[in-house]
Amino acid sequence: MKSGGEYGGTAARVLLDRDEVEGVLSGAFYAPEAPAPQPRAKPVASAAERPTHYKVICISMYTDDLANLDAMVDELKARGLTKANRSALIRHALANVDLSKVPKGL
Repeated sequence: MKSGGEYGGTAARVLLDRDEVEGVLSGAFYAPEAPAPQPRAKPVASAAERPTHYKVICISMYTDDLANLDAMVDELKARGLTKANRSALIRHALANVDLSKVPKGL
């Protein structure tokens, strides 16, 4: 059997069909990138499905005040109140604030 160089033999011609190789390369390696799939948006609950007994809000606090709040939460947890968190402590403080003692320059 005559060899026609490294890729010129009969086996190479049968295994590596030029049209098939070019089709694979052009379709897989040289094709333009497909756009990245868009993340699916989470379904928004309708107004009827949303809880009405609370609302999520955003407030601004100084970092020192947050550190103090977190220290208080940590203290409550150390005392065995494992469900203590920022929101619960703020709700407790609001329920017990004496408005007559709030300074005028608040």
